[in-house]
Amino acid sequence: MELITLFGTPGPPDPTIGDKVRNAVSRTRDDLAARLRDVVAGRPEIDSDLLGDLEAVMIGADMGVRTTREILDAIRERVARDGLKDPDGLRQALRAELGRALDVEAPPLAGTEPGSPFVIFVVGVNGVGKTTTIGKLAHRFRRNGHTVMLGAADTFRAAAIEQLEIWADRTGVPVVKQRPGADPSAVVFDTVRSAAARGVDYVIVDTAGRLHTKHNLMAELEKMTRIAGREVDGAPHEVLLVLDATTGQNGLIQAREFARAAGLTGVVLTKLDGTAKGGIVTAVVRELGIPVRFVGTGETIEDLVEFSAEAFVDSLFAA
Repeated sequence: MELITLFGTPGPPDPTIGDKVRNAVSRTRDDLAARLRDVVAGRPEIDSDLLGDLEAVMIGADMGVRTTREILDAIRERVARDGLKDPDGLRQALRAELGRALDVEAPPLAGTEPGSPFVIFVVGVNGVGKTTTIGKLAHRFRRNGHTVMLGAADTFRAAAIEQLEIWADRTGVPVVKQRPGADPSAVVFDTVRSAAARGVDYVIVDTAGRLHTKHNLMAELEKMTRIAGREVDGAPHEVLLVLDATTGQNGLIQAREFARAAGLTGVVLTKLDGTAKGGIVTAVVRELGIPVRFVGTGETIEDLVEFSAEAFVDSLFAA
């Protein structure tokens, strides 16, 4: 008997990464497209008033004041240099400048010596989806044939340890933990040493998500970094900040504080599908000078995709 008889007609193909990005930015795209149409409607040429209105649209999409002004300065230069005149040309220029703003080098999440784990610290305030992101990352690495170990270094909340254990069970990876209230650096030490002894490919360490303004949290991060580097050369090799895209400029403030204290190397942007202000991607990249590594595109374990500046900009301007 044919499979089609047993299970019915085949469903639609699984969505591609491009499809997921387009879906995630649909609210931002629809809002931005509508506002751009309003800005250029009935205007035969690009003038200072039009660019002033465009500035308001970009800031409203959470692209940030600094980033917006940099992009508009580049567009003004194009207007003067290339004689850019029509609204369609303005749209293409904006598309090109956004792509340039997001073009930050992002080395692959790998590269340590064979048998030495690649250590990732995951930081961020409570409630941004940090533990869920760790689970999705673990699943992603496992799906690609790698071994993974988790470290429950957010010892200040028993719930955080329990949540990480749930994700460890779900993804089939071991987790190193201690009792609530234990020294987070001790957890890092145990995790990294155990992973090195067992030849694990990736270590992902969950860290405390208390307010980013707390000095003691930053001091703890610095201590954890020293411990990891003592056990594995160059560790942590990546420090990922998880940001909730729906928090907008407040998320950017968090990012600045963590960048000062934690040596950030990349950002994971969650809940991008839940906001019309996805321009925060551009603000984060331009103001911090670090890449967006991944974006959360939904609720399932598969809904974490590697960020592509090209796919993001194409999705924003898709018809």
